[in-house]
Amino acid sequence: MSKSLRVAIVGAGPAGIYAGNILHNQYPDVSIDLFDSLPAPYGLIRYGVAPDHPRIKGIVNSLHEMLGEGTIRFFGNVTFGRDLNLEDIREHYHAVIFATGAIKDAELDIPGVDLDGSFGAADFVSWFDGHPDVPRTWPLNAEQVAVLGNGNVALDVARMLAKHADDLLSTDIPENVYQGLKASPVTDVHVFGRRGPAQIKFTPIELRELGEINDVDIVVYEEDFPDGWFDEDAEGVTNQQKVMARVINSWREQPLTGASRRLHLHFWHKPAEIIGDAGKVAGMKFERTQLAEGGNVVGTGTMVNYPLQAVYRAIGYFGSALPEVPFDDKYGVIRNVAGRVVDEAGTDVAGVYATGWIKRGPVGLIGHTKSDALETVTNLVADVELLEDPAKPGQDQILETLAERGVEFTTWAGWLKLNQHEMDLGAAFTGVERERVKVVDREEQVSISNRD
Repeated sequence: MSKSLRVAIVGAGPAGIYAGNILHNQYPDVSIDLFDSLPAPYGLIRYGVAPDHPRIKGIVNSLHEMLGEGTIRFFGNVTFGRDLNLEDIREHYHAVIFATGAIKDAELDIPGVDLDGSFGAADFVSWFDGHPDVPRTWPLNAEQVAVLGNGNVALDVARMLAKHADDLLSTDIPENVYQGLKASPVTDVHVFGRRGPAQIKFTPIELRELGEINDVDIVVYEEDFPDGWFDEDAEGVTNQQKVMARVINSWREQPLTGASRRLHLHFWHKPAEIIGDAGKVAGMKFERTQLAEGGNVVGTGTMVNYPLQAVYRAIGYFGSALPEVPFDDKYGVIRNVAGRVVDEAGTDVAGVYATGWIKRGPVGLIGHTKSDALETVTNLVADVELLEDPAKPGQDQILETLAERGVEFTTWAGWLKLNQHEMDLGAAFTGVERERVKVVDREEQVSISNRD
């Protein structure tokens, strides 16, 4: 390998950290700087995963080890397009990998979607995960709530709405989230999917967790289960699908307990209209659906209405454009071929790469990000001799640029301080064992990270 590399990675979630780790392993003569707009690392793991998922959050341990090795420098509270731009990146680095993910909600084009009480799931997830850039309060004033979608995010949202706040105290939820959920008057949470129970996109662990919520009954409806709705011996049926079918069948046979809250699973429901009254959500209209040739879902023409006071849209995420970086508005991704960023004509943009959801779209589980990063990094390494040398390659020169602009950035050492502070807050909590209590305020995070 003929030259030392300087590479910037924008986005400190799993996609960015995996890319940095793989790059260092493939090309040891590299210095890597990892930037994130948030003061703390881990992205989706910290701010996109429900707090009652400690098994998924266990991924943090491996990410922590990667950053703790010291081969990747972390700089938090640095926003691309404001604190640094593409010209700055080219001045200090041979290449940049964008790993900024997809944090916006996909649009749902139906009447009433803008009513008061109609929410995007991404915003709600950010709130209950203590994201510093969302309001501290959430309007939890509905008794009957709809969640639209048949994926894991829909189940996360439904579970957090249905769960009693005291049962979340053992997690890292911030105090404002606990108080908001504790005051919620919700009695019924309805999850609606366009397809049938045999086509759900959940994972078995997510589905099973629904049946384990304290003082919450699971309600399913026999009209959603036609004869022969699931054939275990059909071609292509996976073990995961078999497990989920058995879980759902157990709920069909299980009597209701009279719990104070109910979580309803509805299938074969296509959103048609959110019904309003005085500008607020008052109900929702759906068209019943059925499977057609080829496995597609088609409407039956039968409409059904439900009284509701809030609707959460969990129908997918969508990426956000970055300044000066080619973007595909249709698919919500950076334009790229196998991780190499290209312009509208399909020509490579020298030294610019992408990985993760901003590369391929918001599909797949966190583990899929590793193979995705491998493809991008392999192509970057193949391009090494084509990469233009930066004018200011010194490791301290990027620090000077940030200092000149008054950027109050955080570092890995700062994250260790913030991490310990949150764990100390958890240890000080009485009555329930808590690993940590998450600090929400951005300025407070930065202050704790940068204190002597």
